[in-house]
Amino acid sequence: MSQNLIPLITLLSPALFAAIALASWFQPGSRPKQIIALSKTTTLLSLISVGLSCFYGFQEGLIESSFIGFKEIGWSIRIDSLSLVMLGMIALLGFIIVKFSINYLDGDPRQGAFLGRLAATIASVQLLVLSGNLGLLFLSWVLTSISLHRLLIFYHERPGAQIVAKKKFILARLGDASLLIALILLYKQYGTGNLELIFSTIKSGFQTENTPVLLELAALFLAIAAILKSAQFPTHGWLIEVMETPTPVSSLLHAGLLNAGPFLIIRMAFVMDASTLAPIVLMSIGGFTALFASVVYLTQPSVKTALGYSSVGHMGFSLLVCGLGVYPAALLHLVAHSFYKAHAFLSSGSVIEALRSTKVIKMPPRTKPLKIAFGIVLAVLLYTGFAILWGINLENELSLLAIGAVIVLGLSRLFTSALASNWNVKLLAQATLMAFIVTVAFFSLESGTHYLIKTEVPALTRPDFSKIILGGIILLAFGLTVFVQILAPQLEMKPAYQRIAIHIRNGFYANAWFDRFVNALHVHSIESKQTITAPKLSKVTSEDSEVKELEEQLA
Repeated sequence: MSQNLIPLITLLSPALFAAIALASWFQPGSRPKQIIALSKTTTLLSLISVGLSCFYGFQEGLIESSFIGFKEIGWSIRIDSLSLVMLGMIALLGFIIVKFSINYLDGDPRQGAFLGRLAATIASVQLLVLSGNLGLLFLSWVLTSISLHRLLIFYHERPGAQIVAKKKFILARLGDASLLIALILLYKQYGTGNLELIFSTIKSGFQTENTPVLLELAALFLAIAAILKSAQFPTHGWLIEVMETPTPVSSLLHAGLLNAGPFLIIRMAFVMDASTLAPIVLMSIGGFTALFASVVYLTQPSVKTALGYSSVGHMGFSLLVCGLGVYPAALLHLVAHSFYKAHAFLSSGSVIEALRSTKVIKMPPRTKPLKIAFGIVLAVLLYTGFAILWGINLENELSLLAIGAVIVLGLSRLFTSALASNWNVKLLAQATLMAFIVTVAFFSLESGTHYLIKTEVPALTRPDFSKIILGGIILLAFGLTVFVQILAPQLEMKPAYQRIAIHIRNGFYANAWFDRFVNALHVHSIESKQTITAPKLSKVTSEDSEVKELEEQLA
């Protein structure tokens, strides 16, 4: 097939979704028959279009459309293995979420408007992953923020929706500004907006020259843009408060739009690989956010709030993996998390039963810390032994080994349960088998993802000394957290533990202080035209009075 025809087939998907957005202006009300029919047809045609693009794209390799613009800045799409993987994921998620939305909002007085806004958001995300020029990359990045804002204020009369939209709007504009600065620096450094020319220049000159200052600054601002887009600490509060929008919005947000941050870093992998400071920033903030969010997640009584913290943690982990330079593992985690989170939100009514069915066997109330430590060590040893047998090169693949170790640490609870049950051989064998299966799955899927996108990301190399030290600290922190988590059932009745648990459940009040900083809790009710302001944070004179006040608020 002609390489000029393949981009047209690929662009059919976002074009059809954009057509739904335009048509919804004429049928914004309840049960819009034409919009519903067009939505169903578009999602099917989108899958067919993406399927054909993948078939021909993987055969042809890199395909770039004709350029439209001025002075090398403008419109061109890039069809490669990375964009095709992301495009296929978005098309499948769009098919599921649109179909769910048609039933979910049946009878809503503004169902047509909602479907139009949803379609506009999907089209924006598809254009983002297809961008082959700095101009289109920035335009689609901004469009994703604007379309999401229109979804967040779909029920604009609700104060909660206003608060979330206000915080997200401020952070989105800061992220847009960071990305714009980064792209301007890249254009000034290389004199072109074509991504392939920029990457080729970096690949040809990076090994023999010092990293240019403009390139270093561009990578840093790219990292900042990704951090702001992916709700990293301490800007994560808006994400856990998205409760006033319809469930399909939460599903699309957590499964799709949040991924724009890690995707940006993966797409700009050669820029990030040429930088020294930006990967350290990603590792520091991403690693801390992943640890923070995973701890707070375990204390949340609300399903949607817990899923919100889960998304924050997963995005942090993805950025941590990007900082370590293991881009195939980051893409693998991104895709897996998207499908998991879409399913979790769309089935949130039964998620409690699902969580109960997946919980690990409860440990006896008295488990010695030595056995817990031995269970963690046993999990790490099994993983390390398999990695050596797999043929992991410790010289160049140390980062990959560290990322897998973080994942396998979660299985140490299985070993601890088996060891705590009077050295039950059957349980120990089951735990070993489970750890083995997860380890095989991780290395197999990572190898497959690497095979798919190996030409779009830098080869994995030995991390420098600063990355090794920082990675070791993060790995140790995860290990200590797992240790405390396993020990937690024995401590939950102790007063000191309960006092700490209250602060953890409230996320150490980082969101409250951020609200004050941006004045997000000051909104105007549309119906009453009165200002609604949250009560001020009051100082307490003792720890006990603070705990009592918080308990009364929670009750």
